[in-house]
Amino acid sequence: MEPLELLEPDPIADLAREAFQEEFQGGCYSGRFHEDNWEEEFEKIPLFMKKAPSEIDPMKNPDLACLQSIIFDDERSPEEQAKMYKNEGNDYFKEKDYKKAVTSYTEGLKRKCADPDLNAVLHTNRAAAQYYMGNFRSALNDAMAARKRKPWHLKAIVRGALCHLELKNYTEAVNWCDDGLQIDAKEKILLEVRAKADKLKRTEQRDMRKAKLKEKKEQNENEALLQAIKARNVRLVFEPASEEEESASAGLCKLLDGLNLQNPYGAKPSMDDQGRLSWPVLFLYPEYAQSDFIAAFHEDSRFIDHLVEMFDELPPWDLERKYYADNLEVYFEDEEREELYQVPPKSTLRQVLQHPRCFVKDLTPSFLVCVESSVFSRRYFGARNVQ
Repeated sequence: MEPLELLEPDPIADLAREAFQEEFQGGCYSGRFHEDNWEEEFEKIPLFMKKAPSEIDPMKNPDLACLQSIIFDDERSPEEQAKMYKNEGNDYFKEKDYKKAVTSYTEGLKRKCADPDLNAVLHTNRAAAQYYMGNFRSALNDAMAARKRKPWHLKAIVRGALCHLELKNYTEAVNWCDDGLQIDAKEKILLEVRAKADKLKRTEQRDMRKAKLKEKKEQNENEALLQAIKARNVRLVFEPASEEEESASAGLCKLLDGLNLQNPYGAKPSMDDQGRLSWPVLFLYPEYAQSDFIAAFHEDSRFIDHLVEMFDELPPWDLERKYYADNLEVYFEDEEREELYQVPPKSTLRQVLQHPRCFVKDLTPSFLVCVESSVFSRRYFGARNVQ
């Protein structure tokens, strides 16, 4: 064997080899994954994304934008596009992102495909998303739309029954359940909803009957009360809406019904089993801008008896200790004539209310109370016509 021939060193080749080695000794590939953030990097790749971004910016996510344009290509048939949006909505629904699911199902319906079954599914799925968002009326509308396209679509019937239950349409809920149970007599949700809706419907009907009976009873009591007031010739201040549209009796019934709203004290006249009346009465003390309210002043009670009880202890605002029963004067005012009429202490409320110049406003008699012959009384009543 001939000995190997030694090659002479080539300076140019050595320089090329060194340059090649230096290239691989430089920094690592800039796009490589790092141990600390490899999951975040994977999430940026469309194939490995667990959740799509809310808005796709072609500049920031060109790969994803490209895939989306391919999936929802306008050249695809309406049915294919609708299915794509349905699947997208289902993915959002699984993630419990119901708002985006609604948007996807809506886009699917906008494709107006000719497949009634697919459209029924899109409406039903959107109804489910709306239901979990608490939009029960919108969910019900979708369930009804689904049934128009597919009358015996069980899922749409279930969803509609649930919506009727939430909206307290108990009769409709029962009817929808009955429709669904004709398809599947063992459907658990429908059986549960029907039982609950039927129970609530019966409770609602019972409450309505009670309310009507109560209303009728109150109406009869008010009419009897008005008759008793008229029989006593008590003059009430009341202006009906018009003489042609409403009688005074009907107007007074309305006033009685709404008195708790009109009267800040929340009381109105009442009648006992013997036909005797009690009135809510207001006592005003102009000297100190104070007042007392008696919720039930019996018509046969005397004013002096109430004054004795009211001023058994001196009120905290009476710093001069001068307000006691035997030292007080009581008046009622005739606003029309601007006159004051003194009330005899031993007279009953019924006797005073039957006075020809006593008018009861808002079904609450009111009286002024002052210290007899006091400086304030002379000054306050001196400028008025006292009878």
